Amino acid sequence: MRMRGADLLEGAACVVPIPLHASRRRQRGFNQAQDLAALLQLPVVPAVRRIRATATQTDLPAAQRHRNVRDAFAVTRAATSLAGTVVVLVDDVSTTGATLEAAARVLKEAGVKEVRALTAARVVGYHGRR
Repeated sequence: MRMRGADLLEGAACVVPIPLHASRRRQRGFNQAQDLAALLQLPVVPAVRRIRATATQTDLPAAQRHRNVRDAFAVTRAATSLAGTVVVLVDDVSTTGATLEAAARVLKEAGVKEVRALTAARVVGYHGRR
């Protein structure tokens, strides 16, 4: 990810992992986005938190994915220090981009100048069916 995403990481102040809701984090025991972000050689800032549990996105069609994560995120106190900076959101997989878009929205509203996204994988040819 660090090599393939070098252009996205260049000039960024930090990386921001997509958070899990506390209940999902306890259930899973780890946050894969946090683990990936830690390998990118930039400060990892927990600037976004998930304020409500959401259904897993895996089995949802695109329109429902966007609805599912709408208003699911809020910024943390750490985000106040990021106003005017470039940050990179990190997640494991992007299918429709709904989660990344929802998290980016709250960062932009908090004054972040530019939000980029870097994922370990991207689903190609997604049609909302499994």
